[in-house]
Amino acid sequence: MDNNRSASILAAPAAVPAGLHDGGLWRASLVLALVSLLGFGLAYSLAGTFIAGSAFPQQAGGSLLRQGDRVIGSALVAQPFADARYFQPRPSAAKYDPMAAAGSNQARSNPELVQRIEAARAEVAARDGIDPASVPSELLTQSGSGLDPHLSPQAAAVQVRRVAAARGLPEARVAALLAEHVQPRQYGVLGAPRVNVLTLNLALDRLP
Repeated sequence: MDNNRSASILAAPAAVPAGLHDGGLWRASLVLALVSLLGFGLAYSLAGTFIAGSAFPQQAGGSLLRQGDRVIGSALVAQPFADARYFQPRPSAAKYDPMAAAGSNQARSNPELVQRIEAARAEVAARDGIDPASVPSELLTQSGSGLDPHLSPQAAAVQVRRVAAARGLPEARVAALLAEHVQPRQYGVLGAPRVNVLTLNLALDRLP
């Protein structure tokens, strides 16, 4: 009799725990999907946007620079200046287009890169009236993004004479304005001293 009882127990199907039938599995999957989508995809993004907008409204808005109600650029994105009255940024392989940010991706061994650098060297030397050997390398090479808004103080300094002459200002006054716009290393240790070209040019326009 005991053997028969053991056989019947072994033959009986195991009971399915509550919640693990097909309907329960679907509910669990849907809940996980909704938590992932609404919690991490929506709520987390909204919270991050709200915190950033509250704590850093200028940066969260793109660091836009305005003249009155008109947006004239961003402190984070370089733009070209055709007039000799302005400091010029680094060359851009993307033609300063934020939607096409890129470098040239040319290797040092590429003869086209060498030709372009030498052409840029001659152009900058003639434009700013300096010895070709004195042209800073960043005025010859393109940044990785093509949108670098900064120059080193040295690369800006070689342009002071041209800007001052084009505006009819003393060189010392333009050099002093440049010195005021040199940003130090971040936290005193990160990066290198730099000058934001757009903010410097806006300050030039505000000179009496």
